[in-house]
Order: sequence, then structure tokens, then C-alpha cells
Amino acid sequence: MLIESSKFIEMDTIEEEDVAPGVKRRIMGYNEQIMVVRVTFEEGSEGYVHSHFHSQVAYVERGKFEVMIDGEKKILKGGDCFYVPPNEEHGAVCLEAGILIDIFSPIRADMVGGK
Repeated sequence: MLIESSKFIEMDTIEEEDVAPGVKRRIMGYNEQIMVVRVTFEEGSEGYVHSHFHSQVAYVERGKFEVMIDGEKKILKGGDCFYVPPNEEHGAVCLEAGILIDIFSPIRADMVGGK
């Protein structure tokens, strides 16, 4: 069975999920090979340190974040981007309220009901 989103995705039709204090996400377009997730952060909130086998690229749409990847930290602002190789620990602290656009390959099946 193929797992995929609608072909056209309108943000205001996607339910926003609370994932941590001050952190909300909307799962946007996806199929089994790729997934895009829009994550909104309040100032001071955290994307906890974790790892997964997926490749990840994140685009900082706006705000300012202290991002940690494999023990290395960097402050990134709107327009910046970061890449997380598979299985590397990573996390982010939001320094100024903002939004990250996360791209995963393959799909994070755990985010869509473990399908």
C-alpha cells in the first residue's frame, strides 16, 4: 500500500499538533520516500536531542535557533539551513520565535500513525 499525502496541501486545512511545550507541527506533503513538516516554536522552546535513521534537512523560515548536531552547536536565523546525517544526535533551542521546515527521507512513519 502506498503512503502519500494529497497532491495539493493548504496549510489551514492541516491540524496543528502539540509535540512539546511551545512546539507545534503540521505534517505537509509526503510519500514513502520524502516528507515535509512545518514546525512552529515559541521563544525558549526546544526540539529535544534525539536521533533517527532518516536523512533530514531543515530550513529556518524565520526566527533564531541554536542548533546542535553531533555535539557541534551553531546559531542559525531565517534563511539559513542545516543538514542532519542519519543516526546523528541533534536538537534545537529557539532563541527567537520561529518556524523550521523539516524535510525527511524516507518518510517519518512514526509521525503519520506508524504506517
